[in-house]
Amino acid sequence: MGNLFCCVQVDQSTVAMKEGFGRFEEVLQPGCHCMPWVLGKRIAGHLSLRLQQLDIRCETKTKDNVFVNVVASIQYRALVNKANDAFYKLSNTRSQIQAYVFDVIRGTVPKLNLDDAFEQKNEIAKAVEDELEKAMSAYGYEIVQTLIVDIEPDEHVKRAMNEINAAARLRMAAKDKAEAEKILQIKRAEGEAESKYLSGLGIARQRQAIVDGLRDSVLGFSVNVPGTTAKDVMDMVLVTQYFDTMKEIGAASKASAVFIPHGPGAVRDVASQIRDGLLQGSYH
Repeated sequence: MGNLFCCVQVDQSTVAMKEGFGRFEEVLQPGCHCMPWVLGKRIAGHLSLRLQQLDIRCETKTKDNVFVNVVASIQYRALVNKANDAFYKLSNTRSQIQAYVFDVIRGTVPKLNLDDAFEQKNEIAKAVEDELEKAMSAYGYEIVQTLIVDIEPDEHVKRAMNEINAAARLRMAAKDKAEAEKILQIKRAEGEAESKYLSGLGIARQRQAIVDGLRDSVLGFSVNVPGTTAKDVMDMVLVTQYFDTMKEIGAASKASAVFIPHGPGAVRDVASQIRDGLLQGSYH
């Protein structure tokens, strides 16, 4: 209907190419325009000014001979002041951009090892963007942004990389576990040594207290009972200790059976043995 009344409409974010008898005349901006087709005027086509995105998957090989798929995302748009170049100079914009991306990626990635390629994704994207910007500006297109979205090695390579990482982590975990067990054993040994040391101190102080108590008892008894010797007092104290021990053994409900010599002569032997042991201990 618009052609019948010689009027055409150009939508927002779009421009139209006006031709007269097959020759380019001007770029029509969004809005309504008079198009007298009887005078040979016509719309050759429309060009979108919206931001467009092209996703490209390029297979290449790294320096260490690993085949990878590099996934790139190119964001571009036509320039308003060069709309006629964008419309007339390129017949297939997407194929042209893809060719440049392939060329740059296959010239950059083979210079890098696989690990370096992962680390230098931004550098690869910058190289692609610089090359595209330089080439596509002559055709009326602006490269807004270039992203290297992903680098995908072969499935077998990914599995091998995961196994290597898993082995490294297990090795590190085993090392940490061994170090922790070593520290635990050292601390346990230090604790046992400290415990034995303190136990020895306690036993030594206990024996010293026993010796001091017996000495005080002997001295006190000798002073209060004239005519008694230290040996007599010591025998009496030891016999008293002997009977106290027998009493405690008999009173315990779960005590183990202890067989010791018992009788008047045996008591004298026990006293003699205890006294000799204490005297030997005091000499040492």
